[in-house]
Amino acid sequence: MHPAAEHSPLGKSSEYISTYTPSLLFPIPRAAKWAELGLSAETLPYVGVDFWNCFELSWLLPSGKPVVAIGEFCFSADSPNIVESKSFKLYLNSLNQTVFDDVNSLEATLQADLSAASGKPVSVRVRSLNEVQADGVGVLPGVCIDDLNITVSDYEHPRPELLKCDESQVVEESLYSHLLKSNCPVTSQPDWGTVVVEYRGAALNHASLLAYLVSFRQHSDFHEQCVERIFLDLQRLLKPEKLTVYARYVRRGGLDINPYRSTEAVEFSNLRLVRQ
Repeated sequence: MHPAAEHSPLGKSSEYISTYTPSLLFPIPRAAKWAELGLSAETLPYVGVDFWNCFELSWLLPSGKPVVAIGEFCFSADSPNIVESKSFKLYLNSLNQTVFDDVNSLEATLQADLSAASGKPVSVRVRSLNEVQADGVGVLPGVCIDDLNITVSDYEHPRPELLKCDESQVVEESLYSHLLKSNCPVTSQPDWGTVVVEYRGAALNHASLLAYLVSFRQHSDFHEQCVERIFLDLQRLLKPEKLTVYARYVRRGGLDINPYRSTEAVEFSNLRLVRQ
């Protein structure tokens, strides 16, 4: 468990406060988890973002009438802190009985509070249900590897030694799997996700990638660190010209978390999948 998480509201009984309380946000430094992976803020081999989507966002108009909407939050992958997820939910719930003059004032408040907690600017977009509905459900690029026949017996810890590649072939491809599962390191609750690997490099054996991803099944870690571990393991194996790894996780408590890590400074898309 991350040492800071022991002092967070995660896994504890909490009072739900329905009026604006920014002090509910609980930052957790990324440095300790980076250190586990042999990284530091100065040596990150990737750029990226963490998209958070809130499906339980509500506040009051000056007339007292409530509004519901969907919030989209984009954190930089190199920000000093992540925001502990339950504290984020408690903070968002504190808006339920809070009056905002308009959406712009709500977005400005969210941006200021989340940027302060993260340690770097956070972009915020509040969208109507009609807007999000019009976007529909996204379709992933590339090949789904979930139908491959593999024999699996390792579930407790990620096993990078399972990964295999053919260094005599250089390919560019996109692969994805819906079989990613890990556990929250504090509550042990399951986290379900879809992971996407896009790369140009030595040809990755698809079956070995699937076996490797399944080895996360009983592993305990935060969403962000799981994606960073996958990125690093693939980077070491493939020595790719370019590599992007991202995961779209199923929401819990009205929030989903979607980490993106890449060697390329590209614009990442907050693409909602069928389980989201």
